[in-house]
Amino acid sequence: MTSGDYSEKPVKKYSLTKLLRESKVAQGLFLISPANLYLFILMVLPLLLVTGLSFLSRGTYGQVEFKFNLTNYTRLVDPLYAKVLVYTLYVGGATTVLCILIGYPLAYYIARAPTRQRSLLLFLILLPFWTNFIIRIYAWIMILREGGILDTILQFLHLTKTSLSILYTPTAVMIGMVYEFLPFMVLPLYTSLEKVENSLLEAAADLGAPPWKAFLRVTLPLSIPGMVAGTILTFIPALGMFVVPDLMGGAKTILIGNVIRNQFLTARDWPFGAAASMLLLILTLAFTLYYTRKAGFSEDLLI
Repeated sequence: MTSGDYSEKPVKKYSLTKLLRESKVAQGLFLISPANLYLFILMVLPLLLVTGLSFLSRGTYGQVEFKFNLTNYTRLVDPLYAKVLVYTLYVGGATTVLCILIGYPLAYYIARAPTRQRSLLLFLILLPFWTNFIIRIYAWIMILREGGILDTILQFLHLTKTSLSILYTPTAVMIGMVYEFLPFMVLPLYTSLEKVENSLLEAAADLGAPPWKAFLRVTLPLSIPGMVAGTILTFIPALGMFVVPDLMGGAKTILIGNVIRNQFLTARDWPFGAAASMLLLILTLAFTLYYTRKAGFSEDLLI
């Protein structure tokens, strides 16, 4: 055998361009790398920093000391903070329920309105977002305060004899919360209700189902995905809200969001504020997983 029989096989050289052109996996990783980098810098990295901060200690003068401890989490078991947390869950749940009760008929009306009117109605739903959130809250303060617009109208119509005492009460906080999150409930519900075909309701009527039964057996089950999305978009932000309780509730209504804000900006206890933030994050994640799974099972049963 000659030496030519043992000639070396040519080595394939892959450039980055050729690899991206031939490998679908490499193409996918390359395309999503900017989004992954963005999410890592602005979401994952801050979350890791807050998690690490929650296990540190507060110094005498408010500085952060690198001393590992679990005191920040054990403080959350204190009855004072536990009561605030329970009340926050109550306010978030009540806000979500009221948004469903008010938003469902509104979304149903928009979905069944003529095509030309739908765009106008959706525009009116989104119109408040053109104004700054703080300005809208102060507008509600002008409406609800003693001697305000609502008080003046009611007394002019002789419907009330004394001045209203709504502002700086839990009722005012609930009004502000529902006002803020109602569009987040209406839009997902509208998206689901718009997809319900009239032929399904006509078929139910042909089979002898009255309108209310057709609604319960056809429309309501098909709108559950929108209700689930609206509930998540309403309940989770409501848990962390602190602007509405501050401005419309005064010092009488304290939510967990107010506690977190005060720890970071007023008390300068960043580790405890980080621990409260992590607890709120864990609760929201647990709620999201539980609710989406249960809602999925309910949807299958209803259909």
